[in-house]
Amino acid sequence: MMISKKMADRLNLQVNNEYYAFWIYQQMSFAFEDMGLTVFAKLFHKQAAEEREHAEKIAKYLVDQGAPVVLSELGAPKTKFKSAEEIIKGAVDHELKVTKDWNEISDMAIKEKDHATRVLADWFVEEQVEEVSSMEELLNMVKLTQNQGQLLMLEGRVWRMIEG
Repeated sequence: MMISKKMADRLNLQVNNEYYAFWIYQQMSFAFEDMGLTVFAKLFHKQAAEEREHAEKIAKYLVDQGAPVVLSELGAPKTKFKSAEEIIKGAVDHELKVTKDWNEISDMAIKEKDHATRVLADWFVEEQVEEVSSMEELLNMVKLTQNQGQLLMLEGRVWRMIEG
């Protein structure tokens, strides 16, 4: 194995965290469908797919480093939401947690002088800047809406986020 066992264990934890993020965003997508906000649902479905890709990217890295990939159980995501704002606030909170995770992995790689993992972590740290920013932007827009009609009008802006 080309990385430490401690690093392999931490990255395996992150693989599972990323699959759990997939699970969370997938559930949020379904909640938006239930609310009749199909464009929001598509955005969160797209986000779910991206989280799954992140898990697979880390798993591939582990395999390339000669470390086993170990999947564990995923907890059930929250299924009941009162509003679009609550869902998006949950997404912001989750992205902030993932940012903390990647900063921890980056610090660990620096401490271990594990340059390859640091490069991987750098990619994810940069990705998290975009993830947090886009979810915070969406949350701020939703907070400005006063009613369901305005929320539906906001879906046009969300559609541009999906396509752009």
